[in-house]
Amino acid sequence: MTRRLTRIAALVVAAALVLAGCSTGKDAAVYGGSFTFVSPGGQLEFAYPPADRGTVANLSGEDVVGDGAISVSDYAGKVVVLNFWGSWCSPCRAEAPALEEAATALAPAGVQFLGVNVKDTKSAAADFLTSKQVGYPSIYDPSMRTLLAIKGYPASGIPSTIVLDRQGRVAHIWLKAIEDPQQMIDVVGAVAAEQS
Repeated sequence: MTRRLTRIAALVVAAALVLAGCSTGKDAAVYGGSFTFVSPGGQLEFAYPPADRGTVANLSGEDVVGDGAISVSDYAGKVVVLNFWGSWCSPCRAEAPALEEAATALAPAGVQFLGVNVKDTKSAAADFLTSKQVGYPSIYDPSMRTLLAIKGYPASGIPSTIVLDRQGRVAHIWLKAIEDPQQMIDVVGAVAAEQS
């Protein structure tokens, strides 16, 4: 049993190193951060207590529906919910109403939702936002450089959601579609209620 666990741990570490190697040195310099994702045994949801949280630094990119840029730093002092999605992804389409409901409910608590659109065309991404009536902004990132810049984060993790606390630290991760908006409201609401 111990030998099997050692092999699994070695595979997880190797996968994390391979994924981290996919980002360029420039991305690491731009994004940095102290957070490194490690997934024990196929879990799909992770909660990090304040003492164990690391930062992902400043993710930024072109706005899906505008000419300007969007950055996580635009929302300093807020809880930021990063949702990685693509218009081609059927679970992303299915979770859009739940995310919009949670975003609306959590806004008064100082929570900002921010999408990150990957492996897509800008017109398809914009059409998705319009058809799903998504009210929060999204970064357009067809090359997935934002996702790949988060050390160890699975590039295949679409859809996935990362919750950053008010200090820009990773508080919670879902590596799956959000089906229940109330679950998200409860989890993110608790992060928003934390004392700085």
